[in-house]
Amino acid sequence: MGARPTRPVTSQEIEEFHRDGAVLLRGVLPEEWVDVAREGLDAAIEAPDMLSGYAGVDLRVDQFPAARTPALRRLIEASPVAEIVGRALCSPARFYMDQLFYKPQGETISPTAWHQDTCYYNVEGQDLVRAWISPDPVPREASLEVVCGSHRWSITYRPLAGRDPEGDGEARATLERAETDVPMLGADAYDDWNYFSGVRDMSLPPVPDIEAHRDFYDILGWDYAPGDVILFHGNALHAALGNVASVNPRRTHASLWAGRDVRYLHRAGQLIPDPVALYDHEPRTGQPLSDFPDVFPALWAPDERAD
Repeated sequence: MGARPTRPVTSQEIEEFHRDGAVLLRGVLPEEWVDVAREGLDAAIEAPDMLSGYAGVDLRVDQFPAARTPALRRLIEASPVAEIVGRALCSPARFYMDQLFYKPQGETISPTAWHQDTCYYNVEGQDLVRAWISPDPVPREASLEVVCGSHRWSITYRPLAGRDPEGDGEARATLERAETDVPMLGADAYDDWNYFSGVRDMSLPPVPDIEAHRDFYDILGWDYAPGDVILFHGNALHAALGNVASVNPRRTHASLWAGRDVRYLHRAGQLIPDPVALYDHEPRTGQPLSDFPDVFPALWAPDERAD
């Protein structure tokens, strides 16, 4: 059994997560694991790899940082994060992938535009959740925002990045080949990957202009303190404001977890490569992630066994 959270996830917090699509869990991550997160994030920031890049002028994003950073791998495998996620889902928690987000101290120009995570990955299901943690205090104006209830809209929106097939013949041909249900990206995609090397599926509807109509939506946001964990649904629309001055850097680790109903789905416009070990399995649409336990390990289950 792994490390335990400092307190139980309450029934009210579980209800909020399922109702609203996001919840802030105050003080559930022990201080020693905040230190591990800080160690891992700093190590990854200092050693970028081929999956490190910028999604804005001053927003660094790394894909799969735990694959190259022992402290982040330890955070995933041995910290209470898996149990926290599993308790909220009421399901085994199966690790899918992780990301690093880094904004430097001072004036942050780049906002994170409103988007949902679902369209960037080859997965579908209701039991898909992000665990968002940071070793830094993050004030409300610089923290994550979520459109309350948007996880229940039953819509997959168009991704914001990627090549536009309407003006790119090669991208259009790639989308047409996607009908064969063979993953477009292979392990070699890691060699020159960036957010704009994939193809946008323009058949999906665009994200609503949340920012221009903020008063119309119930937007959740929090003052975040180290030791807190923000959980939000993979289908929920979320963002972060720009043009915010901060006395601290914002170092964030966001791990993506899957519950029982999450399946592989080959998306026509794949933006983020699959975990590299998955390509050897040649996954097919509809396969549960439990078919690939070596790639997507179940790190916590309600009976405290990873099955």
